[in-house]
Amino acid sequence: MKADEVPQDDSVLEGRLRACYALDAQGHYVVVASRGWEVERIVNEHARDALREGLEAVRLRVVAGKASALAYHMTARQMDCRLLAANTGLSRFRVRRHLRPGVFARLSQAMLERYAHALGLSVAELRRLPGADG
Repeated sequence: MKADEVPQDDSVLEGRLRACYALDAQGHYVVVASRGWEVERIVNEHARDALREGLEAVRLRVVAGKASALAYHMTARQMDCRLLAANTGLSRFRVRRHLRPGVFARLSQAMLERYAHALGLSVAELRRLPGADG
């Protein structure tokens, strides 16, 4: 793409600029500031919608008693069992086991604190869904 063709559409950047590489008149790569690209905005909106739908599906599983609040918070932070296990120092098997509501309800305070720290939450926040009473 040529430097004078770098898109300057409104996008997810919310008025900020981002560096893009483009070719100048001599055919050399130069850094050009861009406000964004309409296509980028559309793709990001679709990705956010998919993430919201996935999170809502997990929230419904938690409300139905089929998953623990840990599953919700893990999904909200776009983590999977492997990543959460790596951040807590636990095995993936243990993390998967703690996604079961009955097992999660019996976790020790130390284990809850470990998860809370890895997820950037307090233990009280970890134990409940956002917006849920109690």
